[in-house]
Amino acid sequence: MKAVVVTDQAVGTAGMTLVERPEPNAAGNDVVVQVHASGFTPGELTWPGTWTDRLGRDRTPSIPGHELAGVVSALGYGTTGLSVGQRVFGLTDWTRDGTLAEYVAVEARNLAPLPGDVDFTVGASLPISGLTAWQGLFVHGRIQVGQSVLVHGAAGGVGSMVTQLAREAGAYVIGTGRAADRQTALDFGAQEFVDLENDALEDVGGVDLVFDVIGGDIGKRSAGVIRAGGTLVTIAGPAEARPANGRAIDFVVEADRAQLGEIVRRVRDGRLLTNIGNVATLDDAVAAFNPTERIKGKTIIRVRP
Repeated sequence: MKAVVVTDQAVGTAGMTLVERPEPNAAGNDVVVQVHASGFTPGELTWPGTWTDRLGRDRTPSIPGHELAGVVSALGYGTTGLSVGQRVFGLTDWTRDGTLAEYVAVEARNLAPLPGDVDFTVGASLPISGLTAWQGLFVHGRIQVGQSVLVHGAAGGVGSMVTQLAREAGAYVIGTGRAADRQTALDFGAQEFVDLENDALEDVGGVDLVFDVIGGDIGKRSAGVIRAGGTLVTIAGPAEARPANGRAIDFVVEADRAQLGEIVRRVRDGRLLTNIGNVATLDDAVAAFNPTERIKGKTIIRVRP
């Protein structure tokens, strides 16, 4: 099968190559999925699981990508809940070969049914962004109606999902980003926008929840705009500052079939829009992940026509 592999962490996406690899086999409780569309997050090339297995042993050349939409082609021993020929989407394990390939082996529990009226390209754009937003807001952030939420990177893949889900939950949403991202963030539902390059973040005042995807200095300063009892939720690593009389939570997104179902239900009825910036073929994947200009939105690889 065709697959994109990486072998050298130091060179990042420039080290991606398209090669031939053996098709995977389904272990117990696995399924093999014929991948129709795949998502990729450049940051995963810094994650240990991309380069080593669960015991810390080198596993290169490894296939990156953890989001997929496709069709189940084989079942492992003891696998239940899915069937051959079923359309699925979901999130693969961090320490196994991923989804930038024609086939991938994945634990069945990490997948959810993909309705027939949802395109594979859309399905592949949902797992990381959608689950990260869902878990950050509802599981860790415990968002409530009427609260105010500051969403960093509100025009990005995760931030746009956070913005939409927070608005639906009855929150007042303030988005942040670059000046060029203002209209996109507002289009996704932000009611205010802070240009982090030109506006003072501290002028936001007190908010109940900050959803941080940036970290660093912005993450530290964000703790200061959270009112007493509020929460800083971050996916940028352990928080370097905590809100006074509040909570700071960092987390890594997890696969969850029920949550995937909630997310795709909102996509179907128009309550949740995806943020796809570019769609490329597997043959063109290496070039797509090394663009000559900034791409707004997520890049999806359409593996099958």
